Formats: sequence, structure tokens, C-alpha cells
Amino acid sequence: MDRGMSEHRDLAEGKLRLTRTGGIAAITFNSPDKLNAMSVSMWQALGDACEKLALDDNVRVVTLEGAGERAFVAGADISEFGETRSDAASAAAYGSAVERAEYAIEQIPVPTLALVRGYCIGGGLGIAMRCDLRLARDDARFAITPAKLGLGYGYDGVASLRRMLSHAVTADLLFSGRQVRAQEALTKGICDFVYPTKTFEADCAAYIDQLARNAPLTIRATKAILKVLLQPEADRDGTVPDAMAKACFDSADYREGQEAFAEKRLPAFKGL
Repeated sequence: MDRGMSEHRDLAEGKLRLTRTGGIAAITFNSPDKLNAMSVSMWQALGDACEKLALDDNVRVVTLEGAGERAFVAGADISEFGETRSDAASAAAYGSAVERAEYAIEQIPVPTLALVRGYCIGGGLGIAMRCDLRLARDDARFAITPAKLGLGYGYDGVASLRRMLSHAVTADLLFSGRQVRAQEALTKGICDFVYPTKTFEADCAAYIDQLARNAPLTIRATKAILKVLLQPEADRDGTVPDAMAKACFDSADYREGQEAFAEKRLPAFKGL
């Protein structure tokens, strides 16, 4: 697709970056000297950024990645623990910031992709699992380590993992705290694609462009349906997302798709 104009914003004193290039929004965790470990301000900025992106009809894909070559996010910034997680009350406040950010990721109505290089640990894996898809470089390492730190991993965190992974894989991650390498992670559904280090950037870019070129109304409707299907069956109501899907047939994009197919060219979808 035409990537159009770019814009860039630094958040959390530069430790979180938001870049928009056309319909593609990229969130970068930018603390490579700490393996992009998440501070409270980074969690807060992540929630703010995702809430704003969720309201932007021009966004087609959102990516999340870590700065540098060594990590996506290597967990929480432990240097803050004495201040932000010194007792149950402060830990609860910290947890609220995390939950808000992770919930905000889930509310983004377009595809969200975690681009994982190196370590994806603790809160980093929590972030990645809230995305729709995880694209991993072949050096990626996944782990959740509360059992090694004496931390309590709350109900929402465990439930989020269990929605995406099997009981056994969730139990293994949380009981052992071990690092799971990319290829094993692929077989267990922790990540969805594994690309070689040499071609990772190009492979990710090609996949992102593929999603961004497709009909945005169709994709938003599909994601809305998938979101409902993650709920317990008794709570599901597919009325609104089904109406979104049916509305696609009355869109200009639907007509453009038919014309492009007949003319043997790529469609230029506008989300209308």
C-alpha cells in the first residue's frame, strides 16, 4: 500500500515511541540498555497510545517491537520495585497500569502484531500474547518468571495465557519459568511465525504490507467476530460484528475488489 506521510512521537521520556507511516502504526519499546524492561511510565504510555490508536479509523495495522537487537521486552524494570512494588498496595497500583495497557492492546480493532527479537520475558510475553499474532526472529526466547521471583501472577494474566495456549503449555511456562526457544514456541502456539535473522525485517515488512493492503472493513469485522469468540459461549453476542460483516457488501471497497479482480490488478481499498 501507499505508506503516505510519516509522524513520530516520543512518550514516557522517550522510552516508548509511536510512529505512524500511512496506515501502519508502530509502537517501539525504547530502553535497549535495560532490554526494554517496562517501567510504570512505559506501561502508562502504552495504555495511552493504544487507546488513541483504537479510535483512529485510518490505522490498518499496529505493530509492537523492542528497540535494539537483544529483546522485545525483558519483563519489568526491577530497579523500580523498591518504589513501585514494595508491598501489596503499591503492587496493586502497578498491576492496574499493566492491566489497563494490556486491555487497551486487546481493544485495538485492527490487526496487532508483536515483532519479537531476542528476549520476550514476563510482562513482555504478556504484551505479546495480547496481540493477534506474534512474528518471531529465530533467536527469540519466551518465558514468564514469577515463580523465580516470588511474585504473584494474577488471575487475569493466567486467564489471558490460558485463552491462547493449552493448559499444559500455560502450566509449564508458569511452573518452570524456563526460556522457550523460538522453534519450540512455534510448535506450542506461543508464537505464530519464525523468520531467519537475516530476513526477519523483510519478512515482517512483507506480511505487514499484505495485511495493510487488504480491505480494512473486512478485517475490522473479522477481528470483532474473533474477539466475541474468545468470550465464554454463554456470554457471546455476535450481532454487532455480524452486522459489520454484512455491511461490507454495501461498501465501495466491495465494488473496488470486484473491479480489481476483473481487471487483474491490485485493489486500492479505502475503508469506505
